[in-house]
Amino acid sequence: MQQLVAQLEQERIGYVRENEPLAGHTTWKIGGPADLFLIPGTDDELATALQLLHRHGVPWCVLGRGSNTLVSDKGIRGAVIKLGDGFDDVRFDGEAVSAGASYSFIKLSVMSGKGGLTGLEFAGGIPGTVGGAVYMNAGAHGSDISRILQSADIVWEDGSRAVLGNVGMEFSYRHSILHERRGIVTRAVFRLEGGDRKEIAAAMASYKDRRRRTQPLQAATAGSVFRNPPNDHAARLIEAAGLKGLREGAAEVSQVHANFIVNHGGAKAEDVLTLMRRVQHTIEQKNGILLEPEVLLLGER
Repeated sequence: MQQLVAQLEQERIGYVRENEPLAGHTTWKIGGPADLFLIPGTDDELATALQLLHRHGVPWCVLGRGSNTLVSDKGIRGAVIKLGDGFDDVRFDGEAVSAGASYSFIKLSVMSGKGGLTGLEFAGGIPGTVGGAVYMNAGAHGSDISRILQSADIVWEDGSRAVLGNVGMEFSYRHSILHERRGIVTRAVFRLEGGDRKEIAAAMASYKDRRRRTQPLQAATAGSVFRNPPNDHAARLIEAAGLKGLREGAAEVSQVHANFIVNHGGAKAEDVLTLMRRVQHTIEQKNGILLEPEVLLLGER
């Protein structure tokens, strides 16, 4: 590892640190240390970092704003990559919007709406990055990334690069080609449509008000914990089973929204995992449905 670190520093790969605690990098405020934590600032730095990691046989994963992610208490063996400020930008060109992968997905929605562009209203309550949203084919309110993405810039694990169109991303429910082939989104271009600013603002205000009433926005959460099963909603199943308020240590099934788990302070990843298993077991027993996690489980178990 020391040789790798020396080479990364020699190549000036942005921020490089060993044994970085990850709890401060996740919205759940949970997670042990990463063996190696990297913040490249450009596509070139990212490509070089991936080439060096590949050459040294060091596994890696990506962490955006840390939502939708549960990091193990033992931390992550290998490298964690977080894209830096060089990926935090947005450009408007008519009805096309180009955003760097570390740009806030919520902010992108707001900026697009203010510009009179419709199509991203659904993103107003998804607290992640553009790159994470593309990776997960994030969606809400009957829409998702697959409906608006024009293209995505990718750096593959060997450092090579590609630009994939919508079809090439192989989108499906909360899924993209990046679940099958290792790579990192660095930029995405969205094709939106011109719309009425007042109507866009009204729709976004309505969504925001609904979130305020139905989600624990001020608590430490990671967003929706489970994927919705076909023709149903995980939150409905969990609430109907009487599981709101179920606790494990400092982790609790939210009493506001049943598909959220709240960290009341000091919860461990193992507490959350145990709670998730208890919910899964109950729903499977009552409904014959095995809820699949929507959050990404990262790190050593």
